[in-house]
Amino acid sequence: MSYRIFVINPGSTSTKLAYFEDDTKICEENVFHDAPELAKFGSVSNQFAYRKQMILDFLAENGIDLSKTDAIVGRGGASASVNSGTYEVNNKLLQDISDQVTKVDHPANLAVPLAAELAAEYGCRAFMVDSPKVDELIDEARITGMDGLYRGSSLHVLNLKGTARLHCGRHGMRYEDADLIVCHIDGGMSISAHRKGRMIDGTNNAWGEGPFTPTRTGALPAQLAVEYFGKDGEFSNIPIGDACTRSGGFVSHFGTSNSDKVHEMVEAGDPKAVRVWNAMLYNICKSIGEMAVVLSGKVDAIVCGGGLLRFDDLCDYITERCGWIAPVYFYPGEVEHEAMAAGALRVLRGEEEAQVYTGIPVWNGFED
Repeated sequence: MSYRIFVINPGSTSTKLAYFEDDTKICEENVFHDAPELAKFGSVSNQFAYRKQMILDFLAENGIDLSKTDAIVGRGGASASVNSGTYEVNNKLLQDISDQVTKVDHPANLAVPLAAELAAEYGCRAFMVDSPKVDELIDEARITGMDGLYRGSSLHVLNLKGTARLHCGRHGMRYEDADLIVCHIDGGMSISAHRKGRMIDGTNNAWGEGPFTPTRTGALPAQLAVEYFGKDGEFSNIPIGDACTRSGGFVSHFGTSNSDKVHEMVEAGDPKAVRVWNAMLYNICKSIGEMAVVLSGKVDAIVCGGGLLRFDDLCDYITERCGWIAPVYFYPGEVEHEAMAAGALRVLRGEEEAQVYTGIPVWNGFED
């Protein structure tokens, strides 16, 4: 029996859509949105109708009838932390994402509600696969210098694990046996450490960790950030949450999240563009070095995926700075859609059961 699966993946600078028959991708589109244009909607939730209409236009242009589709998969949002795997969308999941129980205001929060609404309209199942809230952190990675303030896991899990598995398959390794530094490098970034199939640490870019990106601030000096974004801050009236997710990085420096435009400025020798671009690359490599320490220097490979790998100078910089740690491999683009479709397909085929979202975090504090 053949299954048809539609995938919805809203990001900070784009909406990515794909349609599969079993594991064969029939069509795919990546619609770019400039961050200042999205900012006109105010909150992410106000983008719902805009992004839904864009999806309907995509379906019409490609002759896709969702009434003949078996499942719609939405990239996960700001739910409670979960185990890795495929979840059937239920009301509790929709409510928690709407309430942003993990306090991340990101366009990914639209994916599951969009999938659920379309699935209800067209009579198919709605799933979430390997949400960004998958949490496999080791205890040491959770502790901060403030008692009761803990780090959480909110990374590009789909692309990180999908790229890791792709690399291992091509090099005769099992993901479950490998020690890898895996990087997602795009409008948002995640630099992560994977030990024997578990993502034990990583930069939570949506919460202001790791390198700055086309849309995100990355890590900031805490004292200066309080002064900059605080109630009496003299420099900015931008909410810090907004800066962390969609109005930091290139948007702050250049007024655009379009990396191609910024890179054109770099190639033209614009001093500020060169300085900011090189600083971003420097901070990517610094985060890779941190993950090498997490793995005690025992790294089989540094595996990089994401859209910004289209820039050769970025890849060369990472290889030069980090190649002494382990061999560096680049897989330009993403495998998120394939991973989402594969998770749904395993459930549709009966190879595994869909997990039930309860709203209970997989980690909810230390007992003592």
